[in-house]
Amino acid sequence: MLPTYFISHGGGPWPYIPDMRAMFINLETSLVNMTKQLPEKPKAILMISGHWERQTFGVQSNPAPGMEYDYYGFPAHTYEVKYQAPGAPDVAARVAELIENAGFPVDLDDKKGFDHGAFAPMAVMYPEADMPLIQLSLKSNLDPEEHLALGRALAPLREEGILIVGSGLSFHNLGLRGPQAIKPSNAFDAWLQETLLDATPTERSARVVDWDKAPYARICHPREDHLIPLMVALGAAEKGEASCVYHDEGIFGGWTASSFRFD
Repeated sequence: MLPTYFISHGGGPWPYIPDMRAMFINLETSLVNMTKQLPEKPKAILMISGHWERQTFGVQSNPAPGMEYDYYGFPAHTYEVKYQAPGAPDVAARVAELIENAGFPVDLDDKKGFDHGAFAPMAVMYPEADMPLIQLSLKSNLDPEEHLALGRALAPLREEGILIVGSGLSFHNLGLRGPQAIKPSNAFDAWLQETLLDATPTERSARVVDWDKAPYARICHPREDHLIPLMVALGAAEKGEASCVYHDEGIFGGWTASSFRFD
């Protein structure tokens, strides 16, 4: 059975910018190690990106998805990069079936391209773009309990060879960089570590649903789009053990960020 992951996916198209890639070297190492430590090679990856929201859940179903350059102010060449991983329409249909069976409205979306929440980490994990990849949207209400339930519905995929990855950031306040970010990001990360690593499964689920009661929660996540993918990854392995697979401090001069594995 495959584990699930919540990854901090870095900033924008960082693998394609040498200075940023150097800053995220610890993240790159963790992503490469992640593929090496899997108990089996996945048939496909299901990526829940903090950069895709819909009013109902949507599953990317194009056999050859295009690109979405959903970032601003980066070098011109980053708007021409191609990450041409194959889609997996059969997996998309299975994902939609599980979601529908759980009572949630869901649609197949054959127009959706890969956003940087998916292609940036995948460019490091599978640089040959030979791993089938599909994306699953967040629901725009960003309800933590509903996304935890979504993860529970997707749990059978772990036994079917599909790797579930929630892709966001454990700290995501783009307006707060430098030394002023150190205290809030450290405090929130400490709460996240305690919650995910030390609490019982029941306590852990209850705490993440009430994540906005954590220290500096709304400073670290003014909007929770980059935290909600954690709920899906956790829900799909809700009774499993958690481990921290990436931890970094001083990103953009003050951010602390982490990634987690559940199995």
